[in-house]
Amino acid sequence: MNGERLFSLRNPWFTTSVGIAASVAVVAAVMGFVVFPTLQPGGAGLTGIWNVICSAAGSIRTVPAEPVVPTAFLTSDVVVTGQMLNATDAAAVGRGATLAMQCTLCHGSRGLSEAESPNLAGQHAAVVYKQLKDYQSGARVNAIMTPRIANLDDSDFRDLAAYYAYLPRLAGVHPERPPQIVQSGAPMRNIAPCASCHGDREHKAGSAWLEGESPVYLKAQLQAFASGARHNDISQQMRNIARRMTPAEIDAAAEYYGKLP
Repeated sequence: MNGERLFSLRNPWFTTSVGIAASVAVVAAVMGFVVFPTLQPGGAGLTGIWNVICSAAGSIRTVPAEPVVPTAFLTSDVVVTGQMLNATDAAAVGRGATLAMQCTLCHGSRGLSEAESPNLAGQHAAVVYKQLKDYQSGARVNAIMTPRIANLDDSDFRDLAAYYAYLPRLAGVHPERPPQIVQSGAPMRNIAPCASCHGDREHKAGSAWLEGESPVYLKAQLQAFASGARHNDISQQMRNIARRMTPAEIDAAAEYYGKLP
């Protein structure tokens, strides 16, 4: 009898508690299924109460596409893979040697520059090929390179890449320990070690061989990546890294890789 009186609609305490619980449940449902979904990224574009509820429940729904804001500059459209231009073709090396005769003023007769231009001897073929393609497409701009390779075609680029990759590269001589930015990076700033991509044992496809390059050239490229003036890196990898590096770290990396044997 006492139980019947406790759960009776005539009991004001029972009806009040049920009413409060129901109100909380309704408010929670409205907040969780209607209000909060519209506050999420992209939620402002949801139309109709059913789409909002479906969004909260994780159901697939159609959302108006956000406008695509085009970049103010060209980026590289070259897809680099680990197997790209790995095969050595003697004929391609010979054709590339002939084409490279017009490159000797800046890059040296054997791919070793006596100026502040990059050394190309022993450079990975995929790297040379990609940079040439980027110069031609406008993803990378240089007052000398852009007009010089304007009339070359894809096969010319492949031949030049094969030739420079064939030449013996400079080996790094480092009696001292590598600077921290090269060996360990800066994990707290999400900077990977330079050697993890540009090293001899650990090399990432599309990453350049840096040993023996001009420190002036390396520093200029890091600064260009950091400022966004150079923007042909794959997936903004170098821009994301360089903009987090300190000036001292840029100097240290450039000096380390620029040491000649």
